[in-house]
Amino acid sequence: MNLYDTLFWFFSAVAVGCALGVILSRNPVNSVLFLVGTFLAISGHYFIMNAQFLAIVNIVVYTGAIMVLFLFVIMLMNLNADVEPQKGQLIQVAGVISGGVLFLVLIAAIHKASPMPIDKQSIDIGLINNLGKVLFKEYVLPFEISSVLFLSAMIGAVVIGKKEPALPAEGEAQ
Repeated sequence: MNLYDTLFWFFSAVAVGCALGVILSRNPVNSVLFLVGTFLAISGHYFIMNAQFLAIVNIVVYTGAIMVLFLFVIMLMNLNADVEPQKGQLIQVAGVISGGVLFLVLIAAIHKASPMPIDKQSIDIGLINNLGKVLFKEYVLPFEISSVLFLSAMIGAVVIGKKEPALPAEGEAQ
Protein backbone atom coordinates (compact mmCIF):
# COMPACT_ATOMS: atom_id res chain seq x y z
CA MET A 1 0.00 0.00 0.00
CA ASN A 2 1.48 3.34 -1.00
CA LEU A 3 1.18 6.75 0.66
CA TYR A 4 -1.84 7.85 -1.40
CA ASP A 5 -3.81 4.76 -0.43
CA THR A 6 -2.96 5.28 3.23
CA LEU A 7 -4.00 8.95 3.08
CA PHE A 8 -7.19 8.05 1.23
CA TRP A 9 -8.24 5.54 3.88
CA PHE A 10 -7.27 7.92 6.69
CA PHE A 11 -9.30 10.82 5.26
CA SER A 12 -12.18 8.45 4.49
CA ALA A 13 -12.25 7.17 8.07
CA VAL A 14 -12.13 10.74 9.42
CA ALA A 15 -14.92 11.87 7.05
CA VAL A 16 -17.20 8.94 7.89
CA GLY A 17 -16.49 9.25 11.62
CA CYS A 18 -17.18 12.98 11.66
CA ALA A 19 -20.31 12.54 9.52
CA LEU A 20 -21.60 10.01 12.03
CA GLY A 21 -20.74 12.51 14.77
CA VAL A 22 -22.88 15.13 13.00
CA ILE A 23 -25.84 12.78 12.88
CA LEU A 24 -25.52 11.21 16.32
CA SER A 25 -24.57 14.29 18.36
CA ARG A 26 -27.37 15.76 20.43
CA ASN A 27 -25.59 19.10 20.90
CA PRO A 28 -25.90 21.30 17.78
CA VAL A 29 -22.56 23.04 18.39
CA ASN A 30 -20.81 19.66 18.50
CA SER A 31 -22.61 18.72 15.28
CA VAL A 32 -21.24 21.83 13.58
CA LEU A 33 -17.74 21.05 14.80
CA PHE A 34 -18.04 17.50 13.46
CA LEU A 35 -19.22 18.99 10.16
CA VAL A 36 -16.06 21.11 10.06
CA GLY A 37 -14.04 17.92 10.49
CA THR A 38 -15.97 16.30 7.66
CA PHE A 39 -15.26 19.23 5.34
CA LEU A 40 -11.57 19.18 6.23
CA ALA A 41 -11.38 15.44 5.48
CA ILE A 42 -13.07 16.03 2.11
CA SER A 43 -10.51 18.76 1.41
CA GLY A 44 -7.82 16.17 2.14
CA HIS A 45 -9.35 13.98 -0.55
CA TYR A 46 -9.18 16.90 -2.98
CA PHE A 47 -5.48 17.36 -2.23
CA ILE A 48 -4.86 13.68 -2.88
CA MET A 49 -6.63 13.97 -6.26
CA ASN A 50 -4.36 16.90 -7.21
CA ALA A 51 -7.27 19.36 -7.05
CA GLN A 52 -5.62 21.97 -4.87
CA PHE A 53 -7.96 24.76 -5.91
CA LEU A 54 -11.06 22.80 -4.92
CA ALA A 55 -9.45 21.87 -1.62
CA ILE A 56 -8.65 25.48 -0.73
CA VAL A 57 -12.08 26.70 -1.84
CA ASN A 58 -13.70 23.95 0.23
CA ILE A 59 -11.71 24.98 3.29
CA VAL A 60 -12.28 28.70 2.86
CA VAL A 61 -15.92 28.68 1.80
CA TYR A 62 -17.47 25.72 3.56
CA THR A 63 -15.28 25.24 6.57
CA GLY A 64 -14.69 28.93 7.14
CA ALA A 65 -17.67 30.95 6.07
CA ILE A 66 -20.62 28.60 6.16
CA MET A 67 -19.66 26.95 9.45
CA VAL A 68 -19.27 30.35 11.10
CA LEU A 69 -22.76 31.25 9.87
CA PHE A 70 -24.13 27.94 11.19
CA LEU A 71 -22.56 28.60 14.58
CA PHE A 72 -24.04 32.12 14.71
CA VAL A 73 -27.50 30.83 13.79
CA ILE A 74 -27.30 28.08 16.41
CA MET A 75 -26.16 30.57 19.05
CA LEU A 76 -28.95 33.01 18.17
CA MET A 77 -31.66 30.35 18.27
CA ASN A 78 -33.30 29.49 21.53
CA LEU A 79 -32.72 25.75 21.60
CA ASN A 80 -34.73 24.93 24.66
CA ALA A 81 -35.76 21.26 24.72
CA ASP A 82 -38.84 22.05 26.82
CA VAL A 83 -40.51 24.11 24.08
CA GLU A 84 -39.22 21.99 21.19
CA PRO A 85 -42.10 20.16 19.51
CA GLN A 86 -41.67 16.39 19.70
CA LYS A 87 -41.71 14.45 16.46
CA GLY A 88 -44.39 11.82 16.08
CA GLN A 89 -43.79 8.13 15.44
CA LEU A 90 -44.93 8.45 11.82
CA ILE A 91 -42.28 11.07 11.05
CA GLN A 92 -39.58 8.96 12.70
CA VAL A 93 -40.60 5.87 10.72
CA ALA A 94 -40.67 7.90 7.49
CA GLY A 95 -37.17 9.17 8.26
CA VAL A 96 -35.84 5.67 8.86
CA ILE A 97 -37.46 4.34 5.67
CA SER A 98 -36.16 7.21 3.51
CA GLY A 99 -32.68 6.85 5.00
CA GLY A 100 -32.76 3.11 4.32
CA VAL A 101 -33.84 3.65 0.73
CA LEU A 102 -31.04 6.19 0.23
CA PHE A 103 -28.58 3.68 1.71
CA LEU A 104 -29.77 0.95 -0.67
CA VAL A 105 -29.48 3.28 -3.68
CA LEU A 106 -25.92 4.19 -2.67
CA ILE A 107 -25.00 0.51 -2.22
CA ALA A 108 -26.46 -0.32 -5.66
CA ALA A 109 -24.58 2.58 -7.26
CA ILE A 110 -21.30 1.50 -5.67
CA HIS A 111 -21.93 -2.10 -6.74
CA LYS A 112 -22.54 -1.10 -10.38
CA ALA A 113 -19.56 1.28 -10.51
CA SER A 114 -16.35 0.09 -12.05
CA PRO A 115 -12.94 1.65 -11.51
CA MET A 116 -11.77 3.82 -14.37
CA PRO A 117 -8.21 3.56 -15.62
CA ILE A 118 -6.11 6.67 -15.01
CA ASP A 119 -4.74 8.28 -18.13
CA LYS A 120 -1.95 10.84 -18.30
CA GLN A 121 -4.31 13.71 -19.26
CA SER A 122 -6.41 13.38 -16.11
CA ILE A 123 -3.41 13.90 -13.81
CA ASP A 124 -3.46 17.70 -14.20
CA ILE A 125 -7.25 18.09 -14.20
CA GLY A 126 -7.47 19.76 -10.78
CA LEU A 127 -4.86 22.44 -11.34
CA ILE A 128 -6.04 26.05 -11.32
CA ASN A 129 -4.68 26.78 -14.80
CA ASN A 130 -6.69 23.98 -16.41
CA LEU A 131 -9.77 24.77 -14.32
CA GLY A 132 -9.68 28.40 -15.42
CA LYS A 133 -9.35 27.45 -19.08
CA VAL A 134 -12.34 25.11 -18.93
CA LEU A 135 -14.39 27.52 -16.81
CA PHE A 136 -13.94 30.52 -19.10
CA LYS A 137 -14.06 28.67 -22.43
CA GLU A 138 -16.72 25.99 -22.11
CA TYR A 139 -18.76 27.21 -19.12
CA VAL A 140 -18.63 31.00 -19.41
CA LEU A 141 -22.42 31.43 -19.75
CA PRO A 142 -23.36 29.36 -16.65
CA PHE A 143 -20.53 31.09 -14.76
CA GLU A 144 -21.91 34.52 -15.58
CA ILE A 145 -25.48 33.46 -14.82
CA SER A 146 -24.38 32.22 -11.40
CA SER A 147 -22.61 35.52 -10.73
CA VAL A 148 -25.83 37.41 -11.53
CA LEU A 149 -27.71 35.01 -9.24
CA PHE A 150 -25.26 35.70 -6.40
CA LEU A 151 -25.58 39.44 -6.99
CA SER A 152 -29.37 39.25 -6.81
CA ALA A 153 -29.11 37.14 -3.62
CA MET A 154 -26.87 39.77 -2.02
CA ILE A 155 -29.27 42.55 -2.99
CA GLY A 156 -32.18 40.51 -1.61
CA ALA A 157 -30.32 39.94 1.66
CA VAL A 158 -29.67 43.66 2.01
CA VAL A 159 -33.31 44.51 1.27
CA ILE A 160 -34.60 41.89 3.72
CA GLY A 161 -32.13 42.91 6.41
CA LYS A 162 -32.77 46.63 6.00
CA LYS A 163 -34.59 48.04 8.99
CA GLU A 164 -37.94 49.62 8.28
CA PRO A 165 -38.16 53.29 9.26
CA ALA A 166 -40.24 53.71 12.39
CA LEU A 167 -43.66 55.13 11.70
CA PRO A 168 -44.70 58.06 13.90
CA ALA A 169 -47.15 57.13 16.61
CA GLU A 170 -50.69 58.36 16.40
CA GLY A 171 -50.98 61.95 17.47
CA GLU A 172 -47.27 62.76 17.03
CA ALA A 173 -46.20 65.54 14.76
CA GLN A 174 -44.41 64.57 11.61
